[in-house]
Amino acid sequence: MSAFEHSTGWVVITGAPSSGKTSVIEDLRARGYAVQGEVARELIEECLRRGLSVEDVRRDGGKQLQQDILRIKSKREAALDPAECVFMDRGMPDSMAYFRLAGLDVAMAAQACMMFRYAAVFIFDRLPLVKDGIRAEDEAAAQKIDDMLRADYQSLGYDPIAVPVMPVTQRSDFILQALGMPLQVQAAVS
Repeated sequence: MSAFEHSTGWVVITGAPSSGKTSVIEDLRARGYAVQGEVARELIEECLRRGLSVEDVRRDGGKQLQQDILRIKSKREAALDPAECVFMDRGMPDSMAYFRLAGLDVAMAAQACMMFRYAAVFIFDRLPLVKDGIRAEDEAAAQKIDDMLRADYQSLGYDPIAVPVMPVTQRSDFILQALGMPLQVQAAVS
């Protein structure tokens, strides 16, 4: 694989479904850090608001959904300042695993991964899977996703940092301490 086109200050928080990523992203947001939400969740929730069912969204095995997620993630990342520190709920390499699960050729997702190199990647250790009306995975699929995510990030040259199971605020503290960042962003003086 070729080199990344741009280095960034972006930090990826990833892991299997229901591993606590979004809770930590929201905690980091509350602490004053810039964050990007999970595109998949936002897209599915938008489809549900438009009256589609989760089954409708995944009717083709998730192929169109995964292609839409990749397109939206690519646009979002292109609009971000690479120098800014942004915590992301899933990174582009997550699409490699999800493309594979949907039966799609991974090449398009792998190519998209080479646009921006993340400053750090944190992979959350698994929690018990909680069904929430959006997640379609079972325990076996969640473990498979976890394994693929670890392998895919490593195949791209990342050295993901494992985040153990602990309360949300402690997970946030763990990440910030690993990055040498303050536990809370100081409010700007006006």
